[in-house]
Amino acid sequence: MRKQTRMMLTVLWGCLLMSVPLLMGGRFEKPADTRAALPPLYPEKLEREPGIPSPYESGGAEYLTAVTGDGLWTVMPVTVENGDTMDYARGLWGKGMQLLVDGDDFPALAATGLHSRDELCATRTITGRPVGEITRLGRPGVISLAGFLAPGEDIIGVLLADNRTVAALGLTHTELARPLYHLRNVTFSRMEIFQRERRTLDLDRLLYNGRLVDIVITGSKGWQESLFDDEILGMFQFEISRPLEPAERAFLEERYGSLGVEGLEALIRRLSYLHTGEMVPYYIQRYGFYEGHTSYRADPVAIAFIFGLSSLEQIEAAFPGRLAEVLAAGAPAGR
Repeated sequence: MRKQTRMMLTVLWGCLLMSVPLLMGGRFEKPADTRAALPPLYPEKLEREPGIPSPYESGGAEYLTAVTGDGLWTVMPVTVENGDTMDYARGLWGKGMQLLVDGDDFPALAATGLHSRDELCATRTITGRPVGEITRLGRPGVISLAGFLAPGEDIIGVLLADNRTVAALGLTHTELARPLYHLRNVTFSRMEIFQRERRTLDLDRLLYNGRLVDIVITGSKGWQESLFDDEILGMFQFEISRPLEPAERAFLEERYGSLGVEGLEALIRRLSYLHTGEMVPYYIQRYGFYEGHTSYRADPVAIAFIFGLSSLEQIEAAFPGRLAEVLAAGAPAGR
């Protein structure tokens, strides 16, 4: 776990920070506003699947359909937006600035959703903090036990490499941040309802564009402070995985069977499993930063696959014959 930089005890935390298995998946294409009537929202339960897309947009708000612990259904608000202040030290549990991009340091990122290589190579500070200091603070054991960067990595090198990967996928950092924001906002919705109504529901699954993705959400009584000079904080952790469909496994066996059983299973795990935290969608949206090759890294290829932003065939076409190499290069040490 990350080093906890500050500590706070709260009744809310004890009620909410249980390990919560969820299921989710799918490519996020911003749904059309159909203006259909919404069913009652979380924590109300429904006897039947509500029959709306998931994610779903109505009236400018976003929703996901979830399956509760007793096998019923509920619809959760998960709108990605600039919300109230997120400051755990002062007991403020808002969403923070989820739409913010650091356009002062990265104009191209703000304009296009991707970095300019020339801008990155010329970058000397991010949020006013020198890149050398960010690299130093990002090392394991400095402000975080796990670290934000692996030994030998530097912040600009990591941003450059991940930007190349995202561009090769034909995606943007904004697109890759959104599913992780939806996960973060599931947690926000549960806390918001508990604060107001003192009730919560166990959630077994979330539907995400027809795909099922296993999610375990955990947290702690303290929080991680940011690598950058910003307000981003981290308290929740996510384990995210999606079982391969038979056709996807057959596709990989055909193209990467030469890796052997162990090599193929390592490729599949790196493709279909993530362990990360609530800070990462903010980092991706704001800086194009997926963390370095540590245990909290959210690899962009894995995000694209798990949430269906790209099909396996599209991912293979982006890295023909090199998918195992690309995923191994991005894997945390020991994984």
